[in-house]
Amino acid sequence: MNPEQPESGRSETAPAERAADTAAEWDMVYRPKAIMRLVAIAIAVVLAIHVTFGLLLSVSYTGVKIGWGDKFALIGIGLVICGALLLFTRSRLRVGPRGVGVRNLVSERLYEWDAVRGLAYPDKAQWGRLEFDYDEHIPVMAVQARDGGDAVEAMREFRALHAKYGRTSPSD
Repeated sequence: MNPEQPESGRSETAPAERAADTAAEWDMVYRPKAIMRLVAIAIAVVLAIHVTFGLLLSVSYTGVKIGWGDKFALIGIGLVICGALLLFTRSRLRVGPRGVGVRNLVSERLYEWDAVRGLAYPDKAQWGRLEFDYDEHIPVMAVQARDGGDAVEAMREFRALHAKYGRTSPSD
């Protein structure tokens, strides 16, 4: 048995080595563009509303004593909402010899080429989906309809890389 490989069959790598996932390993990295603008606008609106109402909360007396803690809490709630909105900017699609990396809201998952059947864009869908055998699929939030021509170009580039790295026929 190889001393560098544990009994489970997986190779142990240091966290720094796993984190050093460079762009050079990927032939294509695509991130949505329109959602970035929409999220920036939404964050500005949410912050403006929460800061304004937080500071103006005690302008008129309503019978309830409102202190600075209440004001900070309202502003803090706005910051939490803004943090949640930032999750929508994380989506990414990476394609390379190792496979297809899909990151949606929270986590990223790498699918090897043997499992990937293709990238499709269903009618009236907001984003594309990565297709597998047996009619299984996962959403690819990075390829969004509102990106228009950029999304079309990403689909073309993915298909070219799928032809290069992917399996040649569904029976493989």
